[in-house]
Amino acid sequence: MASLNPITGELGRKGAAHLLRRATWGPGPADIETFAALTATEALNTLFTPPPVPDPPVDLKTGASWVNPPTTPAAVEEVNNEQDTLFQFFRAWHLEQMRTSGNNLQERITYFYHTHLPTAWSVIGSSEAVYYQNALFRHYAFGNFKELFKKICLDNAMLRYIDGESNDKDSPNENFAREMFELYSIGRGPQVAEGNYTHYTEDDIKTACRVLTGWRFDPTFTYLDPDTNIPAGKLETETSSGLPATELALRHDKDTKVFTAAFGNLTIQPEEIVENLATKEAAIKEFDDMIEMIFAQEETAHFICRKLYRFFVYWDISAEVESDIINPLATTFRNGNYEMEPVLRQLLASEHFYDTDTPATSDNSIGALIKSPLEIIIGSLRFFNVTMPATLSDLYQKSYINGILPMILDQGLDFYEPIDVSGYPPYSQEPSYNRDWITPNAIGHRYHFSNILTGRLDEGGDYGFQLDIVDWVRNSGNVSDPSNAETVVQTFTQNLLAVEIDTDRYNYFLNDVFLDNLAPATWTTEWSLYTAGGNDDVVRERLETLVASLMQTPEFQLF
Repeated sequence: MASLNPITGELGRKGAAHLLRRATWGPGPADIETFAALTATEALNTLFTPPPVPDPPVDLKTGASWVNPPTTPAAVEEVNNEQDTLFQFFRAWHLEQMRTSGNNLQERITYFYHTHLPTAWSVIGSSEAVYYQNALFRHYAFGNFKELFKKICLDNAMLRYIDGESNDKDSPNENFAREMFELYSIGRGPQVAEGNYTHYTEDDIKTACRVLTGWRFDPTFTYLDPDTNIPAGKLETETSSGLPATELALRHDKDTKVFTAAFGNLTIQPEEIVENLATKEAAIKEFDDMIEMIFAQEETAHFICRKLYRFFVYWDISAEVESDIINPLATTFRNGNYEMEPVLRQLLASEHFYDTDTPATSDNSIGALIKSPLEIIIGSLRFFNVTMPATLSDLYQKSYINGILPMILDQGLDFYEPIDVSGYPPYSQEPSYNRDWITPNAIGHRYHFSNILTGRLDEGGDYGFQLDIVDWVRNSGNVSDPSNAETVVQTFTQNLLAVEIDTDRYNYFLNDVFLDNLAPATWTTEWSLYTAGGNDDVVRERLETLVASLMQTPEFQLF
């Protein structure tokens, strides 16, 4: 049976590699060796160590950041690049945070939040709003999901993306309320009647919409959320004429809201009305009460835990997994008031996560997910510790804007442009989920990246980075005996591939690919000639062929 019991003892190489592939943006051989000697608890203590808050992205035109600037928004707009360009700088910056995040979970969870609570640049059109939402995800990465959810409902980017900014008491817009229930919190259950989706109804959507009336996108980004100090959307208010003066929620629905039996017929209404308007505090209290109502439902914890499971473990949730994994995880989540760290610790330390709860041929999760374009590209750059440009202009422009961003688009990920409000299909669309990464067009580009990385094909592209595979083998310390052909091939197959290959497959990479059906002593001779002062043409060609061949296999596409 599937088990959440914690594993005991050291992780070992296999367990360490699996944890780091799923919880970070990819390990190198040395990382795997280090974590192999740790217990799951020790490893997670490292992964959950809060990193420093990263410096914000920089506008290459000014050499300074355009977010949280020390000048007025109007002045900043005059000197900075256009929004489309600033957005490209933000995307480059975000990918660089992934690449440089080390052995830490924060960037992985930040990306999970982006896939679960998505927004699209083409709708938002504000690089500041997109950045501040990313900062919000990072702020709550190890924190409370319910609190994050409250913030995201009133986040500038989300208010614009799903029409929250146009939700008005006189002209209610139900779009966000609908997605809030169906996609982001409690989930849509079986439809049991017209307009009744088990966990909520169409009437609940209408009622929630009224609770959410009156919040607006703040283009100045001067209103700061009091809990996070991050710019947020704000309630449209006016000041009462009485004494003492009171802020009133000008466009908020002041009338009583009654939810259906799905939520226990809960009634929510303003606690204070002045001059026929709810006070600002009363409107905020209504919103808070509604979110507490949603998260009081058992199904909300189950819905979020399923999303976590599909992101970190496997796309298919069987009846056994629902009973033995999702249910207890949801209990942990609810009992902990939706703190993210305890539920992830329970999952990532479990026998189920490491495939020790079932036979080796049954229900495996190791090597069972298909890599996204980010795992393919960012993971490879991290594995080989590829040197990136030293100047910010080359890093942003050459490596990311002209290089990696088009590459991941070719591989099927339009970064910050999800297909719709449900997000990117590989994370949200049943029944295929992550299998959507593999298309006839995308697979060719996934395989081709190995040629770009090693420079095997001269296509005139200068991306500011290239793997020197000979230097990596000779000087990285990751290959214990570079003169031994078997040691070289074992190093790559054991560290690059998440699945264990059999003897025939290993011999294929050793003999057919690497040695080109020559004797192993041939490689030893060629390596000795090179290290004695000869050129590296032969050893480079053999190593590049091996790496490219491994990266162009079905096994490499898995993690």
